[in-house]
Amino acid sequence: MNAVLEAPQTVGIRPLRDVSDPLSLEILELKRRHNAVILAHNYQIPEIQDVADYVGDSLGLSQQAARTPADVIVFCGVHFMAETAKILNPNKPVLLPDQDAGCSLEESCPADRLAALQRTNPNFYTIAYINCSAAVKAISDVICTSGNARKIVENAPKDRDLLFVPDENLGAWVTEQTCRPMTLWKGNCYVHVEWTHNAIQRIRREHPGAPVVAHPECTKAVRMLADEVCSTEKMVTYCRQNPAKAFVIATEAGMLHRLRRECPDKVFIPAPTERCACNECRFMKMNTLEKLRDCLRDRTPEVLLPANILEKARLPIERMLEISARP
Repeated sequence: MNAVLEAPQTVGIRPLRDVSDPLSLEILELKRRHNAVILAHNYQIPEIQDVADYVGDSLGLSQQAARTPADVIVFCGVHFMAETAKILNPNKPVLLPDQDAGCSLEESCPADRLAALQRTNPNFYTIAYINCSAAVKAISDVICTSGNARKIVENAPKDRDLLFVPDENLGAWVTEQTCRPMTLWKGNCYVHVEWTHNAIQRIRREHPGAPVVAHPECTKAVRMLADEVCSTEKMVTYCRQNPAKAFVIATEAGMLHRLRRECPDKVFIPAPTERCACNECRFMKMNTLEKLRDCLRDRTPEVLLPANILEKARLPIERMLEISARP
Protein backbone atom coordinates (compact mmCIF):
# COMPACT_ATOMS: atom_id res chain seq x y z
CA MET A 1 0.00 0.00 0.00
CA ASN A 2 1.22 3.52 -0.73
CA ALA A 3 2.33 5.42 2.34
CA VAL A 4 0.80 8.68 1.14
CA LEU A 5 -2.43 9.05 -0.82
CA GLU A 6 -4.20 12.06 -2.19
CA ALA A 7 -7.16 13.37 -0.18
CA PRO A 8 -10.59 12.64 -1.69
CA GLN A 9 -11.93 15.27 -4.05
CA THR A 10 -15.09 16.11 -2.14
CA VAL A 11 -17.14 18.78 -3.91
CA GLY A 12 -17.28 22.06 -2.02
CA ILE A 13 -16.11 20.59 1.29
CA ARG A 14 -12.99 21.29 3.33
CA PRO A 15 -11.81 18.19 5.23
CA LEU A 16 -12.21 18.58 8.99
CA ARG A 17 -10.26 15.51 10.10
CA ASP A 18 -7.03 13.92 8.95
CA VAL A 19 -7.72 10.96 6.67
CA SER A 20 -4.28 9.44 7.23
CA ASP A 21 -5.48 6.72 9.61
CA PRO A 22 -4.71 3.21 8.30
CA LEU A 23 -8.30 2.22 7.58
CA SER A 24 -9.05 5.38 5.60
CA LEU A 25 -5.81 4.99 3.66
CA GLU A 26 -6.72 1.41 2.82
CA ILE A 27 -10.12 2.56 1.54
CA LEU A 28 -8.53 5.24 -0.63
CA GLU A 29 -6.05 2.73 -2.07
CA LEU A 30 -8.85 0.23 -2.84
CA LYS A 31 -10.82 3.03 -4.47
CA ARG A 32 -7.85 3.91 -6.68
CA ARG A 33 -7.18 0.28 -7.55
CA HIS A 34 -10.76 -0.39 -8.66
CA ASN A 35 -11.34 3.05 -10.23
CA ALA A 36 -14.27 3.47 -7.86
CA VAL A 37 -16.19 6.54 -6.78
CA ILE A 38 -17.50 6.84 -3.23
CA LEU A 39 -20.78 8.71 -2.90
CA ALA A 40 -21.95 9.56 0.62
CA HIS A 41 -25.18 11.07 1.86
CA ASN A 42 -25.06 13.99 4.28
CA TYR A 43 -26.41 11.70 7.02
CA GLN A 44 -23.47 9.29 6.94
CA ILE A 45 -21.01 9.09 9.82
CA PRO A 46 -18.22 11.72 9.71
CA GLU A 47 -15.50 9.15 8.95
CA ILE A 48 -17.30 8.06 5.78
CA GLN A 49 -18.02 11.62 4.70
CA ASP A 50 -14.31 12.37 4.99
CA VAL A 51 -13.20 9.66 2.55
CA ALA A 52 -16.00 10.21 0.04
CA ASP A 53 -15.52 11.78 -3.39
CA TYR A 54 -18.88 13.50 -3.10
CA VAL A 55 -21.04 14.27 -0.08
CA GLY A 56 -24.50 15.64 -0.70
CA ASP A 57 -28.26 15.27 -0.72
CA SER A 58 -30.32 12.90 -2.83
CA LEU A 59 -30.44 15.24 -5.83
CA GLY A 60 -26.72 15.91 -5.87
CA LEU A 61 -25.93 12.23 -5.41
CA SER A 62 -28.28 11.31 -8.28
CA GLN A 63 -26.59 13.86 -10.53
CA GLN A 64 -23.15 12.55 -9.60
CA ALA A 65 -24.24 8.96 -10.21
CA ALA A 66 -25.63 9.91 -13.62
CA ARG A 67 -22.34 11.34 -14.88
CA THR A 68 -19.58 9.48 -13.07
CA PRO A 69 -16.81 8.02 -15.27
CA ALA A 70 -15.83 5.57 -12.51
CA ASP A 71 -15.96 1.83 -13.16
CA VAL A 72 -17.42 1.04 -9.73
CA ILE A 73 -19.91 3.03 -7.64
CA VAL A 74 -19.90 2.67 -3.87
CA PHE A 75 -22.98 4.27 -2.36
CA CYS A 76 -22.77 5.10 1.32
CA GLY A 77 -26.38 5.73 2.10
CA VAL A 78 -29.48 3.57 2.21
CA HIS A 79 -30.83 0.96 -0.17
CA PHE A 80 -33.09 3.14 -2.33
CA MET A 81 -30.18 5.50 -3.02
CA ALA A 82 -27.95 2.69 -4.23
CA GLU A 83 -30.83 1.43 -6.38
CA THR A 84 -31.08 4.88 -7.96
CA ALA A 85 -27.39 4.79 -8.83
CA LYS A 86 -27.84 1.33 -10.35
CA ILE A 87 -30.82 2.49 -12.42
CA LEU A 88 -28.68 5.28 -13.85
CA ASN A 89 -25.71 2.97 -14.38
CA PRO A 90 -27.16 -0.44 -15.30
CA ASN A 91 -23.86 -1.74 -16.67
CA LYS A 92 -21.71 -0.77 -13.68
CA PRO A 93 -21.44 -2.53 -10.33
CA VAL A 94 -23.05 -0.52 -7.53
CA LEU A 95 -22.00 -1.49 -4.02
CA LEU A 96 -23.76 -0.73 -0.72
CA PRO A 97 -21.64 -1.24 2.42
CA ASP A 98 -24.59 -2.66 4.38
CA GLN A 99 -27.34 -4.23 2.30
CA ASP A 100 -29.77 -3.99 5.22
CA ALA A 101 -29.63 -0.20 5.35
CA GLY A 102 -33.27 0.55 4.59
CA CYS A 103 -35.69 3.47 4.98
CA SER A 104 -38.99 3.86 6.81
CA LEU A 105 -40.38 5.88 3.89
CA GLU A 106 -39.48 3.19 1.38
CA GLU A 107 -41.07 0.53 3.58
CA SER A 108 -44.29 2.55 3.94
CA CYS A 109 -45.09 2.40 0.22
CA PRO A 110 -45.06 -1.08 -1.34
CA ALA A 111 -45.39 -1.05 -5.13
CA ASP A 112 -48.47 -3.30 -5.14
CA ARG A 113 -50.38 -0.99 -2.80
CA LEU A 114 -49.42 2.04 -4.88
CA ALA A 115 -50.54 0.30 -8.07
CA ALA A 116 -53.89 -0.50 -6.45
CA LEU A 117 -54.41 3.17 -5.56
CA GLN A 118 -53.40 4.28 -9.05
CA ARG A 119 -56.08 2.04 -10.54
CA THR A 120 -58.77 3.99 -8.66
CA ASN A 121 -58.03 7.10 -10.75
CA PRO A 122 -56.64 6.78 -14.31
CA ASN A 123 -55.95 10.54 -14.26
CA PHE A 124 -53.39 10.29 -11.47
CA TYR A 125 -49.96 11.74 -12.23
CA THR A 126 -47.66 10.08 -9.71
CA ILE A 127 -44.82 12.12 -8.24
CA ALA A 128 -42.59 9.85 -6.16
CA TYR A 129 -40.17 11.22 -3.61
CA ILE A 130 -36.83 9.56 -4.26
CA ASN A 131 -37.10 7.80 -0.88
CA CYS A 132 -38.90 4.84 -2.43
CA SER A 133 -38.07 1.50 -3.97
CA ALA A 134 -37.06 0.94 -7.58
CA ALA A 135 -40.36 -0.88 -8.08
CA VAL A 136 -42.28 2.23 -7.00
CA LYS A 137 -40.13 4.43 -9.24
CA ALA A 138 -40.95 2.11 -12.14
CA ILE A 139 -44.69 2.88 -11.87
CA SER A 140 -44.28 6.62 -11.23
CA ASP A 141 -44.39 9.48 -13.71
CA VAL A 142 -41.57 11.54 -12.23
CA ILE A 143 -39.24 11.44 -9.24
CA CYS A 144 -38.41 14.35 -6.94
CA THR A 145 -36.12 15.12 -4.03
CA SER A 146 -36.65 17.57 -1.20
CA GLY A 147 -34.38 19.96 -3.09
CA ASN A 148 -36.40 20.01 -6.31
CA ALA A 149 -39.90 18.91 -5.20
CA ARG A 150 -41.39 22.36 -5.66
CA LYS A 151 -40.01 22.67 -9.20
CA ILE A 152 -41.18 19.16 -10.13
CA VAL A 153 -44.73 19.89 -8.91
CA GLU A 154 -44.82 23.25 -10.67
CA ASN A 155 -43.91 21.49 -13.91
CA ALA A 156 -46.48 18.72 -13.54
CA PRO A 157 -49.29 18.62 -16.16
CA LYS A 158 -52.08 21.03 -15.21
CA ASP A 159 -54.80 18.67 -16.37
CA ARG A 160 -53.73 15.73 -14.19
CA ASP A 161 -54.63 14.82 -10.61
CA LEU A 162 -51.40 14.78 -8.65
CA LEU A 163 -50.56 11.84 -6.40
CA PHE A 164 -47.55 12.40 -4.15
CA VAL A 165 -45.81 9.45 -2.51
CA PRO A 166 -44.60 8.41 0.01
CA ASP A 167 -43.88 11.35 2.39
CA GLU A 168 -47.03 13.18 3.44
CA ASN A 169 -45.08 15.90 5.27
CA LEU A 170 -42.93 16.81 2.28
CA GLY A 171 -46.05 16.62 0.10
CA ALA A 172 -47.97 18.94 2.41
CA TRP A 173 -45.09 21.43 2.42
CA VAL A 174 -44.91 21.41 -1.39
CA THR A 175 -48.66 21.97 -1.56
CA GLU A 176 -48.22 25.01 0.68
CA GLN A 177 -45.49 26.34 -1.62
CA THR A 178 -47.23 25.69 -4.94
CA CYS A 179 -50.96 25.81 -4.04
CA ARG A 180 -51.40 22.67 -6.15
CA PRO A 181 -53.72 20.17 -4.51
CA MET A 182 -52.34 16.66 -4.27
CA THR A 183 -53.43 13.32 -2.91
CA LEU A 184 -50.81 12.43 -0.31
CA TRP A 185 -49.64 8.96 0.60
CA LYS A 186 -49.65 8.43 4.40
CA GLY A 187 -45.94 7.81 4.93
CA ASN A 188 -43.26 9.58 6.93
CA CYS A 189 -39.61 9.49 7.95
CA TYR A 190 -39.46 8.05 11.44
CA VAL A 191 -36.53 10.38 12.28
CA HIS A 192 -38.07 13.67 11.19
CA VAL A 193 -41.42 13.15 12.91
CA GLU A 194 -39.62 12.85 16.26
CA TRP A 195 -39.29 16.62 16.51
CA THR A 196 -42.22 18.33 18.18
CA HIS A 197 -43.58 21.85 18.52
CA ASN A 198 -42.73 21.87 22.25
CA ALA A 199 -39.16 20.64 21.76
CA ILE A 200 -38.44 23.32 19.15
CA GLN A 201 -39.98 26.02 21.33
CA ARG A 202 -37.70 25.00 24.21
CA ILE A 203 -34.53 25.12 22.12
CA ARG A 204 -35.61 28.51 20.75
CA ARG A 205 -35.86 29.87 24.28
CA GLU A 206 -32.41 28.52 25.09
CA HIS A 207 -30.88 30.03 21.93
CA PRO A 208 -33.06 33.06 21.08
CA GLY A 209 -30.71 34.41 18.41
CA ALA A 210 -30.22 31.17 16.52
CA PRO A 211 -32.39 30.63 13.41
CA VAL A 212 -34.14 27.28 13.26
CA VAL A 213 -33.53 25.38 10.01
CA ALA A 214 -35.80 22.38 9.39
CA HIS A 215 -36.11 19.71 6.73
CA PRO A 216 -39.52 19.57 4.98
CA GLU A 217 -39.95 15.96 6.15
CA CYS A 218 -40.68 17.47 9.58
CA THR A 219 -44.30 17.89 10.65
CA LYS A 220 -46.17 21.12 9.99
CA ALA A 221 -46.06 21.95 13.72
CA VAL A 222 -42.26 22.08 13.46
CA ARG A 223 -42.11 23.71 10.02
CA MET A 224 -44.25 26.59 11.30
CA LEU A 225 -41.61 27.41 13.93
CA ALA A 226 -38.68 27.24 11.52
CA ASP A 227 -36.96 30.29 10.05
CA GLU A 228 -36.05 28.23 6.99
CA VAL A 229 -37.44 24.97 5.61
CA CYS A 230 -35.23 23.39 2.98
CA SER A 231 -33.29 20.38 1.74
CA THR A 232 -29.99 19.48 3.35
CA GLU A 233 -28.02 20.96 0.45
CA LYS A 234 -29.85 24.25 0.73
CA MET A 235 -29.18 24.25 4.48
CA VAL A 236 -25.50 24.69 3.67
CA THR A 237 -26.17 27.73 1.48
CA TYR A 238 -28.60 29.27 3.97
CA CYS A 239 -26.24 28.91 6.93
CA ARG A 240 -23.24 30.14 4.96
CA GLN A 241 -25.02 33.27 3.75
CA ASN A 242 -26.97 34.07 6.93
CA PRO A 243 -25.07 36.47 9.25
CA ALA A 244 -26.15 34.55 12.37
CA LYS A 245 -23.36 32.82 14.27
CA ALA A 246 -25.43 29.90 15.58
CA PHE A 247 -28.19 27.77 14.07
CA VAL A 248 -30.59 25.12 15.36
CA ILE A 249 -30.71 22.24 12.86
CA ALA A 250 -33.78 19.99 12.65
CA THR A 251 -32.60 17.16 10.45
CA GLU A 252 -30.61 13.95 10.91
CA ALA A 253 -27.52 14.55 13.06
CA GLY A 254 -25.04 13.52 10.36
CA MET A 255 -25.75 16.84 8.66
CA LEU A 256 -23.98 18.67 11.48
CA HIS A 257 -20.60 17.35 10.34
CA ARG A 258 -21.17 18.64 6.82
CA LEU A 259 -22.27 22.05 8.12
CA ARG A 260 -19.27 22.35 10.43
CA ARG A 261 -16.94 21.59 7.54
CA GLU A 262 -18.61 24.14 5.27
CA CYS A 263 -19.01 26.84 7.94
CA PRO A 264 -16.22 26.31 10.51
CA ASP A 265 -16.76 29.75 12.03
CA LYS A 266 -20.36 29.02 13.01
CA VAL A 267 -22.08 26.95 15.71
CA PHE A 268 -24.64 24.27 14.87
CA ILE A 269 -27.02 23.05 17.55
CA PRO A 270 -28.89 19.79 17.01
CA ALA A 271 -32.61 20.25 17.50
CA PRO A 272 -33.63 18.04 20.44
CA THR A 273 -36.56 15.65 20.48
CA GLU A 274 -38.65 14.83 23.53
CA ARG A 275 -36.30 11.90 24.19
CA CYS A 276 -32.79 12.97 23.26
CA ALA A 277 -30.50 15.89 22.50
CA CYS A 278 -30.08 14.91 18.85
CA ASN A 279 -31.67 12.55 16.34
CA GLU A 280 -30.00 9.86 14.24
CA CYS A 281 -31.25 7.45 11.57
CA ARG A 282 -30.43 3.89 12.55
CA PHE A 283 -30.39 2.89 8.87
CA MET A 284 -27.91 5.59 7.78
CA LYS A 285 -25.63 4.68 10.66
CA MET A 286 -25.46 1.01 9.64
CA ASN A 287 -22.65 1.85 7.22
CA THR A 288 -19.19 1.96 8.82
CA LEU A 289 -15.62 2.44 7.63
CA GLU A 290 -14.99 -1.28 8.11
CA LYS A 291 -18.00 -2.21 5.96
CA LEU A 292 -16.95 0.34 3.34
CA ARG A 293 -13.46 -1.19 3.22
CA ASP A 294 -14.86 -4.71 3.01
CA CYS A 295 -17.30 -3.95 0.19
CA LEU A 296 -14.54 -2.29 -1.87
CA ARG A 297 -12.17 -5.17 -1.22
CA ASP A 298 -14.69 -7.96 -1.88
CA ARG A 299 -16.90 -6.13 -4.44
CA THR A 300 -19.99 -7.09 -2.45
CA PRO A 301 -22.80 -6.55 -1.48
CA GLU A 302 -23.80 -5.49 -4.97
CA VAL A 303 -27.18 -3.96 -5.80
CA LEU A 304 -28.95 -5.95 -8.51
CA LEU A 305 -32.30 -5.17 -10.15
CA PRO A 306 -34.42 -6.92 -12.81
CA ALA A 307 -33.95 -5.57 -16.34
CA ASN A 308 -37.59 -4.48 -16.67
CA ILE A 309 -37.39 -2.48 -13.42
CA LEU A 310 -34.13 -0.86 -14.52
CA GLU A 311 -35.68 0.23 -17.78
CA LYS A 312 -38.98 1.51 -16.41
CA ALA A 313 -37.52 3.26 -13.36
CA ARG A 314 -34.94 5.13 -15.41
CA LEU A 315 -37.51 7.23 -17.27
CA PRO A 316 -39.00 9.12 -14.28
CA ILE A 317 -35.52 9.69 -12.83
CA GLU A 318 -34.26 11.12 -16.13
CA ARG A 319 -37.39 13.27 -16.29
CA MET A 320 -36.53 14.64 -12.84
CA LEU A 321 -32.93 15.39 -13.84
CA GLU A 322 -34.08 17.12 -17.03
CA ILE A 323 -36.60 19.33 -15.18
CA SER A 324 -34.04 20.11 -12.47
CA ALA A 325 -31.58 21.34 -15.10
CA ARG A 326 -34.01 23.91 -16.48
CA PRO A 327 -33.39 27.58 -15.58
